[in-house]
Amino acid sequence: MSQLYMKEKPVLPLVLSMSFPMAISMLVNALYNIVDSYFVAKISESAMTALSLVFPLQNLVMAVAVGFGVGINAAAAYFLGAENPKAADQSVSQGLILNGLHGILLTAGCLSSARLFLGLFTSDAETLSYGTQYSYIVFLFSVVITVGVCFEKIFQAVGRMKVSMAGMMIGCLANIILDPILIFGIGFFPELGIKGAALATGIGQGITLVFYIIVFLKTPMPVRIRIERSMMDSRIRERLYAVGIPATLNMALPSLLITALNGILAEFSQTHVLVLGIYYKLQTFIYLTTNGIVQGIRPLVGYNYGAGELGRVKCVHGTALLLSALIMALGTSLCLVLPKQLMGLFSSNPQTIAAGIEALRFISCGFLVSAISVITCGTLEGLGKGLPSLVISIIRYIALIPIAFALSRVLQATGVWHAFWVTELIGAAVSVLLFHHCMKQLPKGTA
Repeated sequence: MSQLYMKEKPVLPLVLSMSFPMAISMLVNALYNIVDSYFVAKISESAMTALSLVFPLQNLVMAVAVGFGVGINAAAAYFLGAENPKAADQSVSQGLILNGLHGILLTAGCLSSARLFLGLFTSDAETLSYGTQYSYIVFLFSVVITVGVCFEKIFQAVGRMKVSMAGMMIGCLANIILDPILIFGIGFFPELGIKGAALATGIGQGITLVFYIIVFLKTPMPVRIRIERSMMDSRIRERLYAVGIPATLNMALPSLLITALNGILAEFSQTHVLVLGIYYKLQTFIYLTTNGIVQGIRPLVGYNYGAGELGRVKCVHGTALLLSALIMALGTSLCLVLPKQLMGLFSSNPQTIAAGIEALRFISCGFLVSAISVITCGTLEGLGKGLPSLVISIIRYIALIPIAFALSRVLQATGVWHAFWVTELIGAAVSVLLFHHCMKQLPKGTA
């Protein structure tokens, strides 16, 4: 199978063809997040709060899975562009084994620490009970997640975005269908409550993995998975981790951020903790869609970098930035015009809705400028520049914590919401500087 179209097809149609399937699948994924939370909120506000508190641990599992998957994606795309199929095979073969091992470690770690982690942020017995019930089921599927994400990134690396889209959509739709059935006990199914939400999530992820394996085995692929000693090249492994570790940290940083912000907001009230959790569910519509663009351009950047086409790399970056800005502008408009309706999806409590309206209006002011940081991170990862990408994420997520703390001393909980847009401005400025610096450092011919 030839991937020459990655360096020959006009850039705008190419970016759209690679990104559109991923953006659609990310929208479905975002819809799942909203629907899942909507049904859990019907159980009780305590159940919804529990889901918000578990989210950082869930995000950590996904961060490791996707972060290392990005390393596989970047390496495979680069070697295909450099016309080195053996190294591409080594990248996907080692990546699959290593991410499976990551999943085993995550299962053990999350199951053993979930109750202690939840206890750091709530003393409410009902919330703690809901959180542990959900955790003890959902983290049993960690290996399914890490292996499934490997296949997803392999398909993306070779340009088969529609397969990746179909896999994610099948799992998400199964999850959406199973949520009310298992939570409320429709038909002959028992009423499992929050346990049903966790089980629906795991089953959806399992269906996605099975789909990927079938397609991989039954259709032609330019890369092959071969579990043999010759595939265990230490230089390939180093390359995977050189991108995978920073990419993992990029995705794990939101977990640290949410945990820290929960601690700051808990000082004021549990209502603000709940609002933060609801915001992170709502913002998935915006940021997951933009992430679809990022996933679409990573293999394009990696392939053209490997082929020595640096001019196309810059063009791909600029095109993706424009598309992302359009999505972010839409998200800002929705949060400014419909904040009450958005918050009303998850709570009927007037106090919660009022606090949420304030949060959405202030936080959304940073959406548009954040497009610069998000797209630049994806481009740098495609170039194999994991460390500069990590620097941008550290600014966006770690620097936000002291800024939020400082502003909360003056403006109370409102200061936390203001910290979001302030930090995004700083992150965008640093992103522009790092991108131009990294592009100047690249060799003119890389194939």
